[in-house]
Amino acid sequence: MDHNGNATALFLDSGQYTADSILDYELVYGKAFVSPGGKACADDLIQKMPLDAGDLVLDAGCGLGGSAFLMASKFGLRVDAIDLSENMIALAQDRLRELGYPKTIQLKQADCLQIDAEQKYNGIYSRDVFLHIPEKQKLFSVLHRALKLKGQLLFTDYCCASPPWDETFSAYVEKRGYDLQTVADYSALIEQAGFQVIEALDRTEDFINFSEQELARIETLNATPSVKKHLASDWLAKIQRARDGNQRWGQFLAIKITE
Repeated sequence: MDHNGNATALFLDSGQYTADSILDYELVYGKAFVSPGGKACADDLIQKMPLDAGDLVLDAGCGLGGSAFLMASKFGLRVDAIDLSENMIALAQDRLRELGYPKTIQLKQADCLQIDAEQKYNGIYSRDVFLHIPEKQKLFSVLHRALKLKGQLLFTDYCCASPPWDETFSAYVEKRGYDLQTVADYSALIEQAGFQVIEALDRTEDFINFSEQELARIETLNATPSVKKHLASDWLAKIQRARDGNQRWGQFLAIKITE
């Protein structure tokens, strides 16, 4: 972690996102995906952004590139895809070559907080990434500056219930180094940065449904018993945290309305 508590590439790549861990996530979520709901959810979310073919999108925290590949191949969008994790970007480059996606995708290892673009993007898309960034006000200021006027910001993220939390959830958040917000607090932060919030949805029930489907898939994986046992344990714990009410899942859509 850096001095502001933000995750560093080393922290991520030596912890939650080792190469082996990423590949295990991919087994569950589907080829080139590492976010809840996999490709089907990504497809639905991308369609919520009213963009035209040829528009330029920033995928902030692109993971293995699945959403970026989908934006380019199905929707004709140009995509700058960045991730702080060097392991993620290396594997995303492999997937780009393997799957032969359009050359309208630029993959780069980079920090969301260091984006220096101004009024460059028609849309910014992110999946379950901002929990790694405590400096939320700075983050949304950077993203606001990078968007063109009337540009779209769409993201999902792990959220939380208002504290106090139970000991199990508190320990989980501390171990992962997450900075979680309630859906309402996220909405307020986005507005303060100069966006008009179109949607701020608590989609925890959908998250649970996705996770239960993924848990069932784990049982069918062509993986070692130890890998399947580890993944099943992680997914069961995730589902329980959401059912207990501490862990939430938010979906947000906003438009840049000020310069």
